[in-house]
Amino acid sequence: MTNPFFKNFGPFTIEQLLLLSEIDNLNNYSKIKIIDIKDLDTAEVNTITFFHSKKYATYASNTKASFCVTNKNLASILPNTCSAIIVENVLKATAKITKIFYPDAITDNFEKNIYEIKETSLSKIVDHGKNVLIGENVQVGKNCLIGHNTIIESNVIIGDNCSIGSNVIIRNTIIKNNVSILDGCVIGKKGFGFFPDSKKNIRYPHIGIVIIEDNCEIGCGSTIDRGSLSNTIIGKNTYLDNQVHIAHNNKIGSNCIIAGQVGFAGSSTLGNNVMIGGQAGISGHLKIGNNIQIGGGSGVIKDIPDNSKVMGYPAKNLKNFIKDSK
Repeated sequence: MTNPFFKNFGPFTIEQLLLLSEIDNLNNYSKIKIIDIKDLDTAEVNTITFFHSKKYATYASNTKASFCVTNKNLASILPNTCSAIIVENVLKATAKITKIFYPDAITDNFEKNIYEIKETSLSKIVDHGKNVLIGENVQVGKNCLIGHNTIIESNVIIGDNCSIGSNVIIRNTIIKNNVSILDGCVIGKKGFGFFPDSKKNIRYPHIGIVIIEDNCEIGCGSTIDRGSLSNTIIGKNTYLDNQVHIAHNNKIGSNCIIAGQVGFAGSSTLGNNVMIGGQAGISGHLKIGNNIQIGGGSGVIKDIPDNSKVMGYPAKNLKNFIKDSK
C-alpha cells in the first residue's frame, strides 16, 4: 500500500527506463518489463529498487527485486536473482526512474478540482465550520468534526470519531479512528527530497503516503511529510506537541510522546514508548529502540538501543551526560 493514490504509468522495459533516465548500462536485459519501483524491503519480482548504503545491507541481500540501482562497491551484496545497474550517483538515478513511473508525484500544486463541503455529500454527515474545502477521492467516517478554513485535498481517508481543526491542510493521507489533528497542521505534502545540481536541483518524487493510526493527537502547527518510496507512519496512541516536524519515511511507534519543536530528518524508525523532550533533533536513517527517553534540546546522530535515557549533543547516556556536565 505504498502508493494507492498515485497513478503508475508503467510497465516499462528496462531499456526504456535506462534510456529515459540517461543511464548507459543496458547489458543483455533490455526487453524485460518492469512494473514498478519499490524500496528494498517491499520490492517484488519484475520491480526495480535501489541500494546506496551498507546500512541497508540486510535488506539488500534479501530483496526480491529483479533489478537494483546501486554502485560497484555494493553490487556484490545483492542476491543472484537481482541484477545490479551500476551508476555513479544512486539516489539521483533513482529519482529519475521514479519520476518516469510517477510523474504526478513531483509537485504539490493547489487543487483545481475542489469543492465547498456544502456542495458534497459530506455536508450531511460531517459537523463542519465555515469555508471548508474538499478535494476528490475523500472519505470521512462517522462523528467527525472539521474546523474553519480547512482544506481536505485529494486522496484522504478519515476514520470515525476524528477531530480536524481549523486552517488544516491534508492530502495523500490515511487517518484511522479517534484521531485529533489540531489547528494549522499540514499533513501529506511532499518531503524535502532533492539532489543539488550545478544547473538545476533534481526533485525526488514522493509516492508514499502518511498513515496516522488510532487514538493519536497531532499538535498545532505540526507538519508530517508523506513518504518517498515508503510510507510515513505515526503509531497508535502517539501524541505530538505543537510545531513538530516529521520528515518523509519516518516510522513512529505506538505510545510515543513528542514535545514541541522536535524535528525528524527522513527515514528514521522509532520504537514504542519513546519520550522526546522539546527542541530535540533526530537525524535521518536512524533506529531508535523501545522505551527510550531523549532529553530536550538533544541532537541524536546515531542509533539508540532499547531502554536507554540520553541527552546532549551528540546525545549520550544520561549518566555520562550528567557526569560530563559537572
